[in-house]
Amino acid sequence: MTLRLRSSATTETGPHRKHNEDAFVDRPDLGIWAVADGAGGHQAGEVAAGMIAETLGAIAPGLGATEALAEIRTRIDAVHRALIDEAARRGPGVAIASTVVVLCARADHYACLWAGDSRAYCLSGGELYQVTRDHSLVQELVDAGVIEAHESEHHPQANVITRAVGAGEADGLALDKAIDELRPGDRFLLCSDGLTKTIPEEDIALLLGEAREDAAQRLVEAALARDASDNVTAVVLDVLDAS
Repeated sequence: MTLRLRSSATTETGPHRKHNEDAFVDRPDLGIWAVADGAGGHQAGEVAAGMIAETLGAIAPGLGATEALAEIRTRIDAVHRALIDEAARRGPGVAIASTVVVLCARADHYACLWAGDSRAYCLSGGELYQVTRDHSLVQELVDAGVIEAHESEHHPQANVITRAVGAGEADGLALDKAIDELRPGDRFLLCSDGLTKTIPEEDIALLLGEAREDAAQRLVEAALARDASDNVTAVVLDVLDAS
């Protein structure tokens, strides 16, 4: 089956932040889409997320699935080591890190790679499901049965992530991976936690379910209308048949 992919992306600083430390990649020509959410303060997060977006956007076109995934991993790993080195150069206690979620599409399949709590969702057959699984303290608490899933978004430690590009050991970054088929009518969302901590999943599903090409813009506007406390970024990918 021949598939056609259409995408849109939007990012906003939000009403409560001075700098936008989110970045995105929207490259249908490469078959690569990504969201990065930087952390570290003093614009360090902006540097981290920007480095990720820049290096992924510089991947050569025409790579097959295996080669593209290997290149994505290699480039993110290089950013990981560079951020750790830069943080060490700036002094003790400095952190320059970023989450990342990447979707790579080839033929009728996709692969999703991620570290941190920026998420990927898929709306398929009217049902929304989360492709990724957060690397966060509250997710660990949910997994351990300490708290319920609905308590996680408003937990006092909801912003604590357990894995990120630029955090941990220089050779210790692990990107989780999910793979599946691309199906006509599916709609994917990649987003930063500024969106998911502001808009409930049932409302995300409703907004994604609208047959509009500006879904990314509408999602971000909805988060801003609800007084989002963080930067907000959304990348939306539609899977269409050739017709």
